[in-house]
Amino acid sequence: MKINDKSLLKKLGAGDSIEEVCSAAGLSNEQFEKWWSTQLASRVPSSQGSRTSSANAEILRDKWGIPHIYAERDEDLFFGYGYAMAQDRLWQLDYLRRKAMGQLSEVLGPSSLETDTISHTLGLTQLAEAEVRRMSVRTRTRLDAFSSGINEFMIESGDLLPIEFDLLDYSPESWTSADSVAIWAELRWYLTGRLPIIVIPELAKQTLDNDELYKAFLTGEAENESIVAKGMYPARHSNIGSVGQTVSDSSEGQGSNNWTIAGQLTASGLPLVASDPHIAFGSISCWYEAHLSGAGFNVAGTGYAGVPGLLFGRNEKVAWGLTNNICAQRDLYKEKENPEKPGYYLYDGQWEQAVKTTATITVKGQSPVTRTIRRTRNGPIVDEIIPEAASHTGPVSLRWMGEDPCDEISSMLDMNRANTANEFRKALRPWIVPTFSFVFADSEGHIGYQASGRLPIKKDWDRGYRPGWDPEHQWNETIRFEEMPSITDPSNGWIRSANNRTAPEDFPYPLSGVWSSGYRAQRIREMIESEATHTRETVNEMQMDVVAQRAVDTIPGLLQLLTGTNANNLDEEINILKNWDGRMSTDSVGASLFEVFFANWTEEVAAARFPANLVPLMAGASSGLSTELLTKDTSNWFPSGERAKSARRAMDKTIDNLSKDVGQDKSKWNWGTIHKVHLYHPLAQMGPIFSRLSRGGQGVSGSGITVSNTGFDPNYLAVMGANYRLIADLSDDPPGLWAVDAAGQSGNPGSVNYCDQLDSWMQNSQHFIPLDRKHVDENTTDKLIIRRST
Repeated sequence: MKINDKSLLKKLGAGDSIEEVCSAAGLSNEQFEKWWSTQLASRVPSSQGSRTSSANAEILRDKWGIPHIYAERDEDLFFGYGYAMAQDRLWQLDYLRRKAMGQLSEVLGPSSLETDTISHTLGLTQLAEAEVRRMSVRTRTRLDAFSSGINEFMIESGDLLPIEFDLLDYSPESWTSADSVAIWAELRWYLTGRLPIIVIPELAKQTLDNDELYKAFLTGEAENESIVAKGMYPARHSNIGSVGQTVSDSSEGQGSNNWTIAGQLTASGLPLVASDPHIAFGSISCWYEAHLSGAGFNVAGTGYAGVPGLLFGRNEKVAWGLTNNICAQRDLYKEKENPEKPGYYLYDGQWEQAVKTTATITVKGQSPVTRTIRRTRNGPIVDEIIPEAASHTGPVSLRWMGEDPCDEISSMLDMNRANTANEFRKALRPWIVPTFSFVFADSEGHIGYQASGRLPIKKDWDRGYRPGWDPEHQWNETIRFEEMPSITDPSNGWIRSANNRTAPEDFPYPLSGVWSSGYRAQRIREMIESEATHTRETVNEMQMDVVAQRAVDTIPGLLQLLTGTNANNLDEEINILKNWDGRMSTDSVGASLFEVFFANWTEEVAAARFPANLVPLMAGASSGLSTELLTKDTSNWFPSGERAKSARRAMDKTIDNLSKDVGQDKSKWNWGTIHKVHLYHPLAQMGPIFSRLSRGGQGVSGSGITVSNTGFDPNYLAVMGANYRLIADLSDDPPGLWAVDAAGQSGNPGSVNYCDQLDSWMQNSQHFIPLDRKHVDENTTDKLIIRRST
């Protein structure tokens, strides 16, 4: 039977069920499965043999599919880099490019209109094109070569593109340097935009209309855990604004951990570096591992897919990792529009006309959609992209540092070539956005910390809206690189960051920090200080730690609240919590009971002061207050006598939730039964054929506040967390990097390296990426030689 492959794939991609397609094509289930397997396998590119092209490069791969790319010339090395990445991730590259440039709706339909609107409102395409024009010749040459490698593979693929292209019935366009920069610009926004962090306090301020209650709502957790300690900088002598505050964030899982331990505390006498970024889990990792060797590079690690350069990793002399510094590089401004002249906005007593542009978004299956973007002197009006609950608060404009001239790709490539800790720090000087907390160490034994990025000095900083018409609230200067928080060879022998407070309140400059809770940082500090000598093995164990410090701190207060009510029928739950060790282990019933209770408790806390339509939004941002209210209520948040009743209601709801979702047998309420890590494909919701591209579903330890971060959502799932972990031991000989990805190297569902690292990730069983050619050759399973045509 002859099968029209393109036709079948198009129907499946349009959402037709497998049964419908089989019936129409006269296929049995067995025939379909064989055909589908053949389709997937046929699209996995060969990583062996030789190619004739415009470059000279070698691509050696190990059993995990990680490419070791060798070339003598810059252009050839980056050509090979782009070619290898396209072999593994071509559809993902196009997906990320379209997401950055506001073109997803063209291939996915109206479900992507919101994402495309964000891109066009921010003008990411225009920002990327301008950035490419400003780039140094050296960086532009590397980017162009990287793009050429991607395009070379596209041409070679012919009709056998990754399966997603045929399912969605389109082909990719040629790659340009601006595409890579746009993807990086979108990552800048993802890490620094986070508009709810501003919108939620503004709504709270308007609703509560009480300074004490508003202050209580902003309560953070483990506030005193600071990266830079007092005494590491000259204290301020004038009050020029708040350094920042720890905040409650429903996106707590969107963080990272890193630390470095000096040789005085290690068995080898040389430093250790650990890092694990926390981003959404998926069947196609956002990270791309590689080893680049030649033209002054010998570096291994991982970078962001679509962008050349390694954000995390090591070379022969220096190792590094990073976390999001979460100091505000954006503000929202409340604007005053002239009621008599729409489109004019007040500034310093004068009405200024906004600049108006339009963007046309092509939408699959329907007519194009036109968006009108208005820009005041502060930035674009963002009423369409702030949370819906705040839609009545506009017009609101956005000032974002990402609109300033940036070029972190050049900085990143200089980092990759640094030979000392000082050189590494110097490479960070031009870095603008995002603001990161880098830790690093070198083979001479030095360790360091540097807060990167450009931070505006804000007067009268507040987490809510700023008055767009007041010149006093404009950004006029930024903190000099030399004055940014930093550490060099601390006497205690260690540095750690976990999205926690960067510096105490007496730091000389306002950092506008909106940091996550300090619990992860606290636990990392405790584990470092608990051992006299550290090894790679002890660091590996630290990365897998699942102690929930929030639970440890609040269980006594919770039990007291519950026993203060008519708790006769809660004996079993109280006993479970009393005997729980506070670890979010897969076999723990206490972990399930506490975590589900706490989610319900935050809703009770929010409902005590906010209208029903705001409760879902406010609950996710009230964890700090909710933690404190399990022990005390100094702000009179609850009416007298209501706090214990609310805790009882939250526990009753928890029991109902778990009984409904797991069953009546409480011995089976273990955390791993409900908290599972799914590696969903980006298109999993678009139809049954796409759901086949997802993997995972295993129960996993950890939560959104444990060092082994696995997040938590309303369905109890691990939606985001430490999806990549690395350890660098500067004493390793030969030098190399230990790492593991929650997914795998390949984005091709038919590849053996598609999601093949999940089981290893679950155990933190890390693979070694050597930097020396001898060990690379010994571990090579596939070798591809690219030769320049004569």
